[in-house]
Amino acid sequence: MAASISRSIIRSFGSLTALGRNISPNFAANGLSSLSSDLKCGMALLSNRKLSTSILTPDSSGDAFPYDLLTKKTLISPERTLGQYQDLVIPVTNFQNEDKGFMVLAGDVFDVPIRKDIIHNVVRWQLAKRQQGTHSTKTLSEVSGTGRKPWNQKGTGRARHGTLRGPQFRGGCVMHGPKPRSHAIKMNKQVRRLGLKIALTARAAEGKLLVFDDLSLPTHKTKNIVNYYNQMDNTKKVLIVEGGPIDEKLKLATQNLHYVNIIPSIGLNVYSILLHDTLVMSRDALNRIVERMHTPINR
Repeated sequence: MAASISRSIIRSFGSLTALGRNISPNFAANGLSSLSSDLKCGMALLSNRKLSTSILTPDSSGDAFPYDLLTKKTLISPERTLGQYQDLVIPVTNFQNEDKGFMVLAGDVFDVPIRKDIIHNVVRWQLAKRQQGTHSTKTLSEVSGTGRKPWNQKGTGRARHGTLRGPQFRGGCVMHGPKPRSHAIKMNKQVRRLGLKIALTARAAEGKLLVFDDLSLPTHKTKNIVNYYNQMDNTKKVLIVEGGPIDEKLKLATQNLHYVNIIPSIGLNVYSILLHDTLVMSRDALNRIVERMHTPINR
């Protein structure tokens, strides 16, 4: 009976080896007489474990909270496998590098399998669709000029011709030349949407996706953007995505910078993401894009 009670007490307090050093070796001989001393040892160990697992929070009393650890220390995230559709947690900041909390990125938008063939097809579709297709050449009937026969059929020793508007003459027509047409190719909406998800996943996996609480600037001076750009590592071109109407101060501050471009969330596309190695998005833009990706496709 005493042995079973002691074993249950040891299991409740923690490791058997940790308590084995504190329990009296004469327990079997003394029986229940040493039970009170073992209880004291277990309570002391439990109190030490409680103190050693205390959590430091901004609201905890005592010493000041080390805010510098949140901004200056680099967190090493474990290696993860892409394409598992897992939600991602990303910090939120602003142009002043202030901590604005965290945001959860939907896994079905920002953690999809990478497929280069889909990206290739979507970029081809974009570039083909944006061609104007206004090229045009004049056929024989459209060229301005006389219709009479330039010289007799025989007797001149020259080659026979029936008009001066032919393609072999200067100022003549163009045979089989381009005419106005559409260069657009067909691509399913599901593939277009998947291409945008893959591009967003690639930027998030590279650590080149930044989420801002807002994109407001104190002034319209270009130096506000230049100072922040100089603090970024391994960045050549930045694409800023705004959810609603573009702020006038932000527009004026970036219009002279060829390496910073602004686009509304409704116009975010695969080709623009690939042209810029860093993507800066506001909370509003991120929510709108996720909502856009979750909207059922009209067939």
